[in-house]
Amino acid sequence: MSETIEIEFKNLLTKVEYENLLKEFKVKEDQIISQTNHYFDTPSFSLKELGSALRIREKSGQYEMTLKQPAAVGLLETTQYITNNEFLDAIKNGILPKGLIHKRLEQLNISFTDIVYFGSLSTDRAEFPYKNGLLVLDHSTYLNTEDYEVEYEVDDYQLGQAAFKELLNQYSIPLRITPNKIARFYQQKI
Repeated sequence: MSETIEIEFKNLLTKVEYENLLKEFKVKEDQIISQTNHYFDTPSFSLKELGSALRIREKSGQYEMTLKQPAAVGLLETTQYITNNEFLDAIKNGILPKGLIHKRLEQLNISFTDIVYFGSLSTDRAEFPYKNGLLVLDHSTYLNTEDYEVEYEVDDYQLGQAAFKELLNQYSIPLRITPNKIARFYQQKI
């Protein structure tokens, strides 16, 4: 289990912009990893109302459950690794594994038993070091929709913001309002 602060900048891309960035950064096919996010909330979207999100990420046969909550800067991510059986219990039977995330939800006055599975979003992801952070290029598919996105994960908000704006300017990519993946998923779901 771990808790970290996530600071990231993101921007939706067109397919052409995405493909150009893959070429510019010489991303090879074997550098692209597939992962699937499985999203959970209460039927009345209690987590969403709090600006929070709960997901289980399936990647390379491993599963991690993450609760994201607003922090002073960025998001507080609470993550715990779970087994394949715990994953299957969560999506098929609505039974989530106990642990730190359970405690965090209780602190938010959200009952673990009220959490339900809403669906999944699959992403082909390339990530690599860029300046003082990690640059991520994503192609996501969900609910008969697909989109492209660039993310820049950093430790320092000010330096990261400057580097991200410089990247967008360098490749003539307009700054776009970009909701996070779970928000885009729910926009399509509702």
